[in-house]
Amino acid sequence: ISQYEILKKDGSEVNAGDVLITCSGDTRAILLAERTALNFLSHLSGIATLTHTWVTSIAETSAKIRDTRKTTPGLRELEKYAVRMGGGTNHRMTLTDGALIKDNHIAAAGSVSAAITRVREEFPQIEIEVEVDNLEQLKEALRAGVDMVLLDNMSIEETKAAVEIAANSATKLESSGGLTLENAHAYAATGVHFLAVGSLTHSAPALDIGLDF
Repeated sequence: ISQYEILKKDGSEVNAGDVLITCSGDTRAILLAERTALNFLSHLSGIATLTHTWVTSIAETSAKIRDTRKTTPGLRELEKYAVRMGGGTNHRMTLTDGALIKDNHIAAAGSVSAAITRVREEFPQIEIEVEVDNLEQLKEALRAGVDMVLLDNMSIEETKAAVEIAANSATKLESSGGLTLENAHAYAATGVHFLAVGSLTHSAPALDIGLDF
């Protein structure tokens, strides 16, 4: 491919029939690259489009849509970039970006506070997020002063109660599990800071993009 021109920048809205890129060069080379290029563009544009749909669904709230580490092996950076282009925000890129204490970690350590203590002993500077599935665990995490709490599979009413409990804390709250485009606004309106949506990267439908001579 000797020349190309990008007509639609990353993150811009497109409509059916829009031309995204024009290119010229050796016909054989273009045809050899066609499927790989379209696969990347369709997949990543699908992620950006789905993310934008989620972001739009919680408009007029202060919450943000955030991805997870449920990404395609080898494509994490590109998929997370696509999330940003759709208006979402990124969670951890790697495990070194922060500690997420989940139910298995809590079970292994014996309690929420014990798990937090273990992490702080090993990594005193790292940001800590704790996954909880009830309000008592939330209170325990708040007493420990963690940076963020992930509310796992809590109902909207439970989430409202969690926001009230954490109202005077610097700890941020993130909802995860059971989220849909239909209930996203209701969850966001409770006052949580983030909605964690794994489907952004693991279930986004590919955008229909083709190559025509």
